[in-house]
Amino acid sequence: MEPVNAIELLGVTKRFGEVVANDNVNLTVRKGEILSILGENGSGKTTLMNMLSGIYFPDEGEIRVNGKTVTIRSPKDSFELGIGMIHQHFKLINILTAAENIILGLPGKERLNLKQVEKEVKELTDRYGFDLNPSQKIYDMSVSQKQTVEIVKVLYRGADILILDEPINGLDPAGIVEMRKLMLRLNKENGLTIIISSHILSELANMATCYGFIDHGQILQEMSAEELEAKEKSYVKVHTSDGEKAAESLSKELQLDASYNEDDDTIYIYFENNTVYPTEEISRFLFEKGYDLYSLEIVKTTLEDFFIELLGGTTIE
Repeated sequence: MEPVNAIELLGVTKRFGEVVANDNVNLTVRKGEILSILGENGSGKTTLMNMLSGIYFPDEGEIRVNGKTVTIRSPKDSFELGIGMIHQHFKLINILTAAENIILGLPGKERLNLKQVEKEVKELTDRYGFDLNPSQKIYDMSVSQKQTVEIVKVLYRGADILILDEPINGLDPAGIVEMRKLMLRLNKENGLTIIISSHILSELANMATCYGFIDHGQILQEMSAEELEAKEKSYVKVHTSDGEKAAESLSKELQLDASYNEDDDTIYIYFENNTVYPTEEISRFLFEKGYDLYSLEIVKTTLEDFFIELLGGTTIE
C-alpha cells in the first residue's frame, strides 16, 4: 500500500475580486516531509497557507488531508484535522503567561488549575525538547521565545502538521539557527510534517526535504531536495590572457569541460557536484603554457540562483 499524503491540493484557486491570488494550484506534501514553499513577497504563499488553516476558503479545487477530501472553513476545522498554523504576526496576549496563552480559547481548559496547565505544558516541552518557561509573561520574551510559544500552542492542541508562514522574519542569527534546529528535531525525532513559507531561501536550504516554487499564485515546480541538488551546477571561472585559446588547451589537454565566453572574456569550467576542484593543476598548466592568469574563482550555484533562473532572471526582493 502506498503511503498516504499528509496534504494534497488539487486545482485550488482563490480570488479576491478580480485578483487571482492562487491559480489552479496542485501541490503534494508527503507525511514526514519538510516542504518549503518559496516565492517572492506577494507570490501567493500566505494565501495558500491561509486556506489550509481555515482563514480563507478556496473558490475552486479540492483539499485532501491524510487522503480524505475535506472542507476547511474555520481555524477550528483546521485544528480538528491536526493542522496547526503559526503566523508571522504572533497572536499572543502580552500580559498573560505562556501557559495561559496556550490554553486560551480551549473549551474546559480555562477551568483547570493554572499549576496543572503549567505542568502539562512543561511535560510537552520536555518531550519535544523545547526551552520554555510556562509561567513566563509574554512581554518578557524574545521573538524566538514567542515563536516557541506559538508552536507549543498548536502541539498542545494535537497538531501533527505544522504550517509556518515566514518563520525567520524578525529573528536574529542565533534565533534563526535555533529555529532550524527545532524544525529538524520536530521532523526527524517526532515525525511531524512541516510546511514552511519564506522568501529567505538560503536558510530553508538547510532544513527542507522538498520544495514548491511559487510565482504569481502558481506552483512553477515541485521537487525533492535530492532532485534540486542534481540540478545545481558547480564551476570554475578563469580570467587569463588569450582566453579562447586557453579554453581550447584546457579542453584538449586536461580533458576539462571548458568554454570561453567572449562577452565577459572569461573561461567557464564545469564540474559535477561534490568535485575536488583541480585549481592548482589548472593554474600550473596555464603558467607552463605561457598564459597570464589574472583570476581563478570557484563558483557554486545556490537555491537563490536556481529560483532566479526558474523565474527567468527575476531577482528576489
